[in-house]
Amino acid sequence: MQSLERKIIKVNGHKVPLLIIKPCQQADRVPVVVWFHGGGYVLGNERLVFLGRAYGLVERFGVTVVSVGYRLAPWHRYPAALEDCYGGLLYVKKNAEKLGVDANQIMIGGESAGGGLTCATAILARDRKEVDVKYMMPLYPMIDHLDTPSSCNNHNKVWNTRRNHFGWNMYLGKEARENVSPYASPARLKDFHGLPNAYTFVCTEEPFYDETVTWFEKLKEAGVDARIDVYPGLYHAFDMLEPRRKESLLAIKRFEENFARVLEEMKRRQEES
Repeated sequence: MQSLERKIIKVNGHKVPLLIIKPCQQADRVPVVVWFHGGGYVLGNERLVFLGRAYGLVERFGVTVVSVGYRLAPWHRYPAALEDCYGGLLYVKKNAEKLGVDANQIMIGGESAGGGLTCATAILARDRKEVDVKYMMPLYPMIDHLDTPSSCNNHNKVWNTRRNHFGWNMYLGKEARENVSPYASPARLKDFHGLPNAYTFVCTEEPFYDETVTWFEKLKEAGVDARIDVYPGLYHAFDMLEPRRKESLLAIKRFEENFARVLEEMKRRQEES
């Protein structure tokens, strides 16, 4: 069982809802995962966390999850969503004691556009040096506003070229194709040094396959422990839409095994320090 609390915080004068999910018998100073929902930057809210990977971490591993209901495009274009996600991250750090979480064990993650915001938030946190993100989990992230081999002429279900163009145009504006910041489109990032260790999974037939693989290769080149699982075929967000499918069960199993490994490593480092 979990306890749920909905809280409204202010980010640059805007109201941002948070959904805080804790184990009913939470130990003090547990690790915390700040989660960003998917929806192509134009759909969704903080309650989508119940459909994805983060929700199960609460019961299985005893961590706290904080889901951020960031502002959506086109009513609020970039950088509104990023500001809200980063604001949620800062809130968790500054209120760690009140939340019963460990400010030195903060992780971030999200699916799809939430994965893109995970990457962007990690870059922003590295550059501003206000909060130390220990780990990131950008699952099949939406991180490149330009076409890649897998996002061009993609007609798969759920998410495809047409919907991808629509999402990016709503988030950035149709005129924003050149000189786009890596905070908006993380694939534009040049320097990957200093980013947190990372894990993702992605399937080969979805639009985000190439951008995900390329981004994780660049993380590895920069010395980041970046791990990726690739599933042949399938379609975007297959694990959320068909959670009982054998490939989904395998993806969930590997995701949780990796999370367990990360928790053990953080625990060991704390004991050594």
